[in-house]
Amino acid sequence: MAGSERLICASEALVDSGRGVRFEVEYFGEAAPAFVVRHGGRAHGYLNRCAHMALQLDWRDGEFFAAEGRDLICSTHGAVYDAASGQCLGGPCNRIPLVKLRIEERDGMVYFTGFADER
Repeated sequence: MAGSERLICASEALVDSGRGVRFEVEYFGEAAPAFVVRHGGRAHGYLNRCAHMALQLDWRDGEFFAAEGRDLICSTHGAVYDAASGQCLGGPCNRIPLVKLRIEERDGMVYFTGFADER
């Protein structure tokens, strides 16, 4: 997917520490679930896949934040991730981060532009 971008949602669809927007990306040639959330005023995107086990994180469709709205949490085993970086903060994720997506926000819209580790 390098070199292309895709519209995900309007900026107003993301409220700080609120519900995220789910979408799909191509990851190693296969469709994979992903999401974007707003935290600290910025949009952040990740594959919707816990680093502990390849299970989706959200409690219910689009609900990724722990109760206090600061960190992302896996609904299955409780792995906790920093919302801004995807770094594992605790639980069974064993310091393995989420797969971070490149997200751009401009003109009131949010775009997926690739994976953070792509050059």
